[in-house]
Amino acid sequence: MGVRINTNIEALNAQRNLGATATAFSKSVEKLSSGLRINRAADDAAGLAISEKLRAQVRGLNQALRNAQDGISMIQTAEGALNAVQNMLQRVRELAVQSSNSTLSAGDLTSVNTEIQALRAEIDRISGATEFNGQKLLNGTLVGSLGGATATDLVVGDQLATTAVAAVTKIEVEGAKAQTYTFSGSGTSLTLTGADGAAQTITVGAAAANGTSVLNFGNLGIRITIQANASGKAAADIVTDLTAAADDTIIVSGSAANFQIGANASDFLTVSFTKMDVAGLGLTTALNNFGTTQSVANAQALITALDTSGQGLARVSTERGAFGAVQNRLEQTIANLGVAAENLAASESRVRDLDVAAEMVSFTKTQILQQAGTAILAQANSAPQSVLSLLR
Repeated sequence: MGVRINTNIEALNAQRNLGATATAFSKSVEKLSSGLRINRAADDAAGLAISEKLRAQVRGLNQALRNAQDGISMIQTAEGALNAVQNMLQRVRELAVQSSNSTLSAGDLTSVNTEIQALRAEIDRISGATEFNGQKLLNGTLVGSLGGATATDLVVGDQLATTAVAAVTKIEVEGAKAQTYTFSGSGTSLTLTGADGAAQTITVGAAAANGTSVLNFGNLGIRITIQANASGKAAADIVTDLTAAADDTIIVSGSAANFQIGANASDFLTVSFTKMDVAGLGLTTALNNFGTTQSVANAQALITALDTSGQGLARVSTERGAFGAVQNRLEQTIANLGVAAENLAASESRVRDLDVAAEMVSFTKTQILQQAGTAILAQANSAPQSVLSLLR
């Protein structure tokens, strides 16, 4: 081959390879210093997209775990207040039993009534004052309520008239989020979908003659009771009526407490904190009557009111039991969220984190190549000096 001075091909080749080695060496240094295999999109575009999705889920799950812990604190606050209310109701019942005994004088009954009315006032105070982070828990503000009045809204009293007539007798929405829900479906399958995309599908049961069919969308916090006439009501006809334009929406105004216990929008739990004052417990009439006239009859009526299912002591026990069940559920949710976050973090780590041992092999190789390339470039740069021997 010819001998050239102006263009040193060997030096250019060595320089090009040294540049490539320097780039690889720089990337290895960056990865080893950061501990990440992917520091920028150019390192692995697909891997970056996947790892970012996984990272979003992990962070969402960790926040949901904290949400669930805060939810337990909120429930414990309400349940603790109800414990005090129940103790006071037990004392009111004890005093009512005492007042039912004719051995008490008029003055004694007046003293008993003074204590009962004081306990009544304290129950109402606790109902209005119990709060968590500024939110009232027992005054009825954290309960879903049925709204809607237009022709398309399903409300209590609506008549479902396909083939046979049935009436909507009850719509319970205490545990639902405040939004519009829409019916869809066919045959005996009925779906209720919220404006936020949360949906539940159930299989509708027929209503026998003069019987009822209960549509329980428990995941959404909605329960509908339909009363048939003497002709009964077929399941498919119920679905047809509810998906027709006249009755295909349910409007929930107000809202139960929403606990976001997952990383995605649909991963929530709604909890109702119902009104737990004297009126909410169904004791107003009995307490008013005893307060007006301290008689044996009114004392016994107060005992009956306290013991009646759905009010008084039973109502408080039911509410405390519901809070306890939700707390247990949240505790299980916390355990599940911890496992899910751990597993997703491991998946994200496999995509994004650096295998240091493998990268050290590459780092050592490029380090040696860089040293060798520098030495060879020096030799290639000195090669043209051999031309001087021809000029002597």
